Amino acid sequence: MIGGRGAAARMVVLALLWGSGFLWIKLALTGLSPVHLTLVRCALGAGTLLVMAVVTGQRLPRDRRTWGRLVVAAFFCNALPFALFGIGERTVDSGVAGVMNATTPLWSLLIGVALGTERRLGPARLAGLALGFGGVLVIFAPWEQAGLLSAGALALLGAGLSYAIAFAYMARKLPPDGAPLALSAAQLMTATALTAVALPVASTAPHLTLTAVVAVTILGVFGTGITFYLNYRLIADEGPTAAATVGYLLPVVSVGLGALVLGEPLSPRVVGGMVIVLAAVGLTRWRARRVQEPVKSAANSPGELATPR
Repeated sequence: MIGGRGAAARMVVLALLWGSGFLWIKLALTGLSPVHLTLVRCALGAGTLLVMAVVTGQRLPRDRRTWGRLVVAAFFCNALPFALFGIGERTVDSGVAGVMNATTPLWSLLIGVALGTERRLGPARLAGLALGFGGVLVIFAPWEQAGLLSAGALALLGAGLSYAIAFAYMARKLPPDGAPLALSAAQLMTATALTAVALPVASTAPHLTLTAVVAVTILGVFGTGITFYLNYRLIADEGPTAAATVGYLLPVVSVGLGALVLGEPLSPRVVGGMVIVLAAVGLTRWRARRVQEPVKSAANSPGELATPR
């Protein structure tokens, strides 16, 4: 059993904050384009983490090499996937977006195979890989005229792939140091700058509404900033298994909130596809479960299982 009641409470809070991110994205899109949404989200998240870094005495990186690597990490881990989730949720339900976020470990495994870093696949992990993408097909049902497959759906899958690329790069080029909050603040600051460059291509001007402002504020401060700190503390205090458990809860939270708050249809196909994807992710992590390594940094957040998003 992981920790006590305190750890369980933190896991529930973290799952609710992270899993509700897809709901806040959907609501923020009522007044913001995906590019504007990404810009404000990154800026608020960066500001939140920067305050925490200052309070804890952590300093931003000073060497050019680290900042150069942060450009790559910020693009694939923040700027691009955040924008793709915004694009995807214009036409796809927030609950489905949450389930698609859970495909990140499947993409990570494929990338590992391509790079030669994953050599011990085994039948269970191979079955998980095939089963996972089978679950995606069940959800989008491209063989049906009323299926969910669209450009928005492809954007969501692209976001999961982008996270996987980011994690592979960050594991090699940005290993955790003694200042995870400052490093993450720097990464989100870089993502803010990258997104600002893309503002001229924003398809529509922002049409601010109270709903959009509240949603993007919660998404940036809590769903992007505060959640990183909570995840960092959870890993430091309880270990990586607790963080991985939170990852399994995110799609459940996103699907539930989408149905309860937005009235999104809770079809058997979507629920069944979600169960298949989560079971597949569990199979792909089979070897990781057998040998646990101590982790004391949250540089790679639950995005490895499900991310933030």
